[in-house]
Amino acid sequence: MSGQLPSQYAPAAHVPLIKSPSLRVPRPVEFPPDIHPLPDSVTAYFVYPFTLEPHVLTVEAARRSTLVAHAARREAYLKAREDEKERRKREALRRIAPGFEPTATPLVPTKRMSGVPGQPASTAQSGTQSADASEHRRTKSVMEDLVDQLAALDSK
Repeated sequence: MSGQLPSQYAPAAHVPLIKSPSLRVPRPVEFPPDIHPLPDSVTAYFVYPFTLEPHVLTVEAARRSTLVAHAARREAYLKAREDEKERRKREALRRIAPGFEPTATPLVPTKRMSGVPGQPASTAQSGTQSADASEHRRTKSVMEDLVDQLAALDSK
């Protein structure tokens, strides 16, 4: 079947081919007469000079220690930047709400007994009346509490 073309190529079998004048066949490569042929085994060419070993190891150790130092310095710098950001954020929050700490539990108001010596302890009664009375006493303004505490200090 090598001598016959398939039927689909039969009309193109007699078309003449025109060769472009810009195309040329390259000249065959000529090897120089003194070329060195490869030996049967090339393992003799793979000899490692162990005289370079100490130099390579010291340079590599210095390079690794430099990389570790740079990485540690970079990590410290990034941590310092992050801490500074957090500090500034906390300061801004404290300017708005003094005593506020975002990572802590929410602030809960606590009831405390006023240390005013002018009030006798016998006025506090047991039961709901004493709780109501203490709540009414705590409705004083901050300025009144301060005046009472200063008066207590002066009386001592």
